Amino acid sequence: MQSNVGGSDKVARFVFGGLIVAVGVYYQSWWGALGLVPLFTAGVSYCPAYRLMGFSSHKKP
Repeated sequence: MQSNVGGSDKVARFVFGGLIVAVGVYYQSWWGALGLVPLFTAGVSYCPAYRLMGFSSHKKP
């Protein structure tokens, strides 16, 4: 599995995912679990949707 999520994209996913989880916990809603998706994709630096679209924000050396 080749990395396709770059640095700034990864930071945005961590922030956005954390925000979704926090709002879900605050409102005691299971919808906060959706925030785990961007957190996971940021953690592994791979997004399956990017692969399907042929897109990559990861800089090639």
